[in-house]
Amino acid sequence: MRLPNSAFHWIRVQTFCYATERKELLEETMENLLGETDEYSEDESVGEHGNVMTILEARLTHQRQYRKLFTDLGPEIRGWILSDLDNRIDEDCVFYIRLDKQKAVQGIYEPAHHGDVIAITGKVQAHPARKEVAARVLSEFLADVDHSSATSS
Repeated sequence: MRLPNSAFHWIRVQTFCYATERKELLEETMENLLGETDEYSEDESVGEHGNVMTILEARLTHQRQYRKLFTDLGPEIRGWILSDLDNRIDEDCVFYIRLDKQKAVQGIYEPAHHGDVIAITGKVQAHPARKEVAARVLSEFLADVDHSSATSS
């Protein structure tokens, strides 16, 4: 079976920079994780307790960007995604993962189960648009990334 031209329609990567955090460090973390992006924004917002925070968001729209992201996440994260695929994709074919933001600043990518995260969301290209088709497309994409990573090492 041939992979689609692209596994995703788009991927959005978002994190919050709180007043107690260094924005430059989070910008560098996002840049290290994503590389060059066409769409990047920073928006100021106010939290429920009046705290000012900055929302850092990037949108990826090219296959090479998707491959770089999933290659850089590493084989452990890719394996974790595959093992939890049913929980990573919803009925609208949207993929979700949350990375521990504090570890990501250190260059370590781990799934997070708390609120201080870098959220990665992506619309999987599934035709027909069904969860099981999206899961197969993402599984094949990750296998291809694994294969490419192994042969280039």
